[in-house]
Amino acid sequence: MDERRTVKVSKYLSKHLRHQPGRIGIALDANGWVPVAELLGAAAAHGMRITRDELDHVVAENDKKRFTVETGPDGDRIRANQGHTVTVDLALEPAEPPAYLYHGTVARFLDAIRAEGLRPMDRHHVHLSPDRATATRVGARRGRPVVLSVDAGAMHRAGHTFLVSENGVWLTDAVPPRFLRLPGEPRP
Repeated sequence: MDERRTVKVSKYLSKHLRHQPGRIGIALDANGWVPVAELLGAAAAHGMRITRDELDHVVAENDKKRFTVETGPDGDRIRANQGHTVTVDLALEPAEPPAYLYHGTVARFLDAIRAEGLRPMDRHHVHLSPDRATATRVGARRGRPVVLSVDAGAMHRAGHTFLVSENGVWLTDAVPPRFLRLPGEPRP
């Protein structure tokens, strides 16, 4: 499978498993799952033929591990691991985060972040990375990346809840400004 096709299928899956399942006539269950056969059939009916081999390749090779396929008594099903704008309960348990987590962004958002902290916007949670390298890649999607440090340990001690998705992305409801360190600022 060539890289362009891989990216195209990944974006298609993200759009329909995280944001617009109804656009192709699928319904996610309460935990975000949909039968693989139903997804592939709906995609084909809407002009995006995806083979099972292509789907398996995208799930296995996606650098961010965005999707999970699970085999159960009723057959295979798939879901996005996080990033939903539709209502789902990923059934993740609270977890104690490492002392620091990271968030990749771009400079044009820094004034709002300084004033308001990190907010989930249209998503259910703020997404945080376990390392600077991952946060840099995330920020680079929108331009020259800026990596923010999040004092996750202090947030946790202050009562903020953290979840960690199957692909290692840390999730929290919001990050108040006092727990953020922007580049060039000293550690608190």
